[in-house]
Formats: sequence, C-alpha cells, structure tokens
Amino acid sequence: MSTDLSTDHSRAVADGAHYHGRGGTPQSSRAARATSFDLADFPVPTGREEEWRFAPINRMAPLFDADGTGLAGTSTQVTVVNAPEVRVEIVGRGDERLGTAGRPGDRTAATAWNSFREATIVTIPAQAVASAATSIRVEGTGPGTEPSAVHLLVHAEPLSEAVVVIDHLGSVALAETVEIVADDGAHLTVVSIHDWAADSVHASAHRIRLGRDATVKHIVVTLGGDVVRVTPDAEFTGEGGEITSLGLYFADAGQHQEHRLFIDHAVPSCRSRVTYKGALQGAGAHTVWVGDVLIQANAEGTDTYELNRNLVLSDGARADSVPNLEIETGLIEGAGHASATGRFDDEQLFYLRSRGIPEGEARRLVVRGFFAELIGQIGVAEIEERLIGAIEVELARSMAELDDVDALDPTVTELPGPVDA
Repeated sequence: MSTDLSTDHSRAVADGAHYHGRGGTPQSSRAARATSFDLADFPVPTGREEEWRFAPINRMAPLFDADGTGLAGTSTQVTVVNAPEVRVEIVGRGDERLGTAGRPGDRTAATAWNSFREATIVTIPAQAVASAATSIRVEGTGPGTEPSAVHLLVHAEPLSEAVVVIDHLGSVALAETVEIVADDGAHLTVVSIHDWAADSVHASAHRIRLGRDATVKHIVVTLGGDVVRVTPDAEFTGEGGEITSLGLYFADAGQHQEHRLFIDHAVPSCRSRVTYKGALQGAGAHTVWVGDVLIQANAEGTDTYELNRNLVLSDGARADSVPNLEIETGLIEGAGHASATGRFDDEQLFYLRSRGIPEGEARRLVVRGFFAELIGQIGVAEIEERLIGAIEVELARSMAELDDVDALDPTVTELPGPVDA
C-alpha cells in the first residue's frame, strides 16, 4: 500500500526554533554533516546512514567506488549547443574554476569529483543576455558498460542572463557533478532533465552558489532510469539572493527516484522557494523527497518556504516525503514547509465519469491538473510543452496497464451510470 502522510507547518516564525523532520523527530544539524573532496572521508554506505536510509544501496553500488580507484568508464558523451553569447570550454581537472561552488556531501558526489578526467565549462560573460537557451546533452552509449563520471560547470558572470538545459539520455551508470555559480546580479535558469533508459543508474550532485542580488531558477525533471538520485545544495554568499527550486517526477513500477535538497541561508535578506511534485504508479515505484533548509544565526531577514506533493496512482507504490526546517534566529521574514502524499481520488474520478467523461480522459485531467501549476512556473515554453507530452506518455502507459488488469480480472466492473448534477 502507499504511504499516506501529511503535514503543514506554514510561515513558522519563532526565536531559536528548530524543526527536525516529521513530527519533530530529532536529528543532527544539517550544517554539521561532512563535506569534503577526499573520498576517504565518506565510507561506503550501508543503508543505515541518515542520507542513505531510503536508497537502494545494492543497485547504486557501482557508483560507490568501493576500492577507491575511480570510475574508469568512457561510455558517457557530453555535447553542447550554445547560444552565440555563451562560451563553452573543455578543461582538465586542474582548472582553478572547478570546485568553487562547494564541496561534495556524500560518497557518490565525492566519487564523481575524484573520477572525472575533463570538465565542460559553460560561461555567460558579464552583462551578456543570451538570445537562446544553451543545450547540454549528456548521453549514455549503451548498457553493460563501466560506470563513468561527468563534471559540468555553469558560470553566470555578474549581471548576465541565460537559460541552460541539461538533457540526460541513453543507458548508463553515471556519477555526475553539476556546479552552478551565479555571480552578483546574474539571472540564471538551469533545467536538468533525467529521461534515461530503463536500466540506468544515476547519482547527480548539484552545487549552487549565489552572489549578491543573484537569482537562480533551478528545475529538476525526473522521468526515466532504474535509480536516479539528485542532490541539489544551494548556498547564499551575498545579500539579496533568491532561488526558486522546482521539481517534477513520475515514477513507474520498480523505479527509485530520490531528490534531496539543502538550502543554506548563511547571509541576511535572501529568499528561497521550493516546490516539488511527483506521481507514482506500479508495483515497487518509490520516490523520496527530502528538503533541508537551514537559516543560520546571522541570516536575518530570510524568507523561505518549501512544498512537496505526491500523487499515488496505484497500489504497490510508495512515496517518502521529509521536510526539515532548522532556524537559528527569530529575526526573519518567514519560514515554513508543507508536505502531503495521497492516493488517486476515486471519488473525483467517479464524478468525472458520471458526467460522460471516459475513464482514460478523466485520469488524464486529474493528473494534468496536479502538475499544471508547477509546469506553468518553469517559464521556458519549449520545456513546458515537452513536459506536458512526457506526462501524456506516462499516463498512456498507466492506462495500458489498467486495461490489461481489466481484461484479466473478472471482478473489475464499470462504475455506476450517470447521476443527476
């Protein structure tokens, strides 16, 4: 059966207040967790660690680099189609610009850092406004290959503006680092789409650094793959910064999709908004969302809110949702979080069907409505259209599975006929 959890801590403002997970369950401060470029500082996970307790450790094992020799695979190709105003470079490990967005925070992130041979740097020059989106294509070249590592850096220099789309396609076992640096006054949108083949295993660490008055819209879309784990960390380094973090995910039978966010309000007068929505269907479908927000003692004037919603479309699927809000000062504009996971509303489906709408179309309407507001916030028309199409594909698969069940199960009957309005 699905997990059914709901909580809403809205606009919580309290001097020295600490919210540690659901129901006030205590845990160590997020700020106290280790970060390091040294792989030896992160033991191979066992599944008992807080940051790995939801993950399928056995399926992710190829990315842990248990012997410390690095991921030697070369099965991942990176291709960039850049806007005319944007500069693209391929550099070696020693480039001094790499590693400036922060340090790895877990074993796979450290593995990715220690394994890559060369990195792709995308730079938006100071005061430049990109006339088109820059596309980065990360493609796996086939199943059964050795695990590989990829390193990307997207750097928006002061007062620049750009959209960067990172597409993940093909079949692969990949540990990835995506560094995102937005200098003072920059406006940057980064969209990361994970549409892997069904056998892919992917761990991606996004490290985001915002300067004074910088704004970042960070969007994660997860649809394909066997196991996909994305861990965005954002740090404010100057006042007036703002991040909008959006996520959309759709898990099918057997898929594990995990999104773990950390937003560090380390300076005053910054704003963050997090909205993630996911749908699940099929036996063994599992999604995990963990949202950690830390408001440090000197981060007066902070304004933050995080929201996660999950829609369970069938039995046998499970959604875990854990918002964590840690507040070290009461001198803030506001802070809060909300989380809910619920079953597909059969009464709503019956209402639509009773008014002559076929079941397939009724299900599509409910799920479209669930995602519509989030998709509308993305602000990139071609991405919005693509996501609507992808959701339609997922729903078509769901309806095909439902038709198969109806054909095999003689206990499945039609809903009652139309009723008066």
